[in-house]
Amino acid sequence: MSSQTSASTPGSAYETLDYSVGDDGVLTLTLDRPDALNAFTVQMAEELVAAFERASSDDDVAAVVVTGRGRAFCAGMDLSVEGNVFGLDETQRPTMDDLQDRLDDPEVLDGVRDTGGRVTLAIYACTKPVIGAINGAAVGIGATMTLAMDVRLASTKARIGFVFGKIGIVPEACSTWFLPRIVGISRALELVYSADILDGDAAHEVGLVRSVHEPDDLLPAAQALARKFTANRSPVATALARQMMYRNSAQPHPIEAHRVDSLAMFYTSVADGKEGVASFREKRDPSYDSTTNDMPPFYPWQE
Repeated sequence: MSSQTSASTPGSAYETLDYSVGDDGVLTLTLDRPDALNAFTVQMAEELVAAFERASSDDDVAAVVVTGRGRAFCAGMDLSVEGNVFGLDETQRPTMDDLQDRLDDPEVLDGVRDTGGRVTLAIYACTKPVIGAINGAAVGIGATMTLAMDVRLASTKARIGFVFGKIGIVPEACSTWFLPRIVGISRALELVYSADILDGDAAHEVGLVRSVHEPDDLLPAAQALARKFTANRSPVATALARQMMYRNSAQPHPIEAHRVDSLAMFYTSVADGKEGVASFREKRDPSYDSTTNDMPPFYPWQE
């Protein structure tokens, strides 16, 4: 388990989440609607976006572990709410031009944009490694939100399903970008077409999760992996590597990766790289002073 929660990061700041940072720098972000099997709501979406944005700039956070309170990770969208259960404004008739030109217009942001996608985009933009600890049911958005996490671990009680076809909708949360990259296009289509529910072993077999653990071992394993990813690591170099891997792998030619690599190597070599080289020569652990609030000027690729 992670160590004592930092007083600067109280979980009470949210109604649907618990945000708890140990003094090892591991943020355990817990979906916290156990009586509703952590079913996803618009409020949860907004709080997840806020939590990941906060984690990116929180110098106390080195890595993020996401799990669920109680029996479920997230049992999908809360289908008990009135009106459009996905929180969308049915009076609108949006076009692709609206999504190109008015993406952040409040009318489009709140009434048209997929709430799950807003969450996965926040995870994608996060400057810290993100690990999913899937402790139980993870269906619909409960499954797709984990795809933007760098690594997924599953409990033996995990049940994961991309069940959209059963209720007449499509995969969301940018999952058609993430899922084929994780399991390949053929498996991704099979998972969506079949809407099968996978247990932990089946999810591991198709490459969806890294490993399967007994329930009591899941969270400690995820937190230990988070510490492995971040101990004696430059926060800036880690953040750069995360974005380089996601963005460069989607480029049509390696020259695009070379452009980014060159700038990233230049700026890290004149900053944390100096301490890293010195610590290697002196046979000691490095002591990096930078934080993810000190990203080089080209990050994230001067968008």
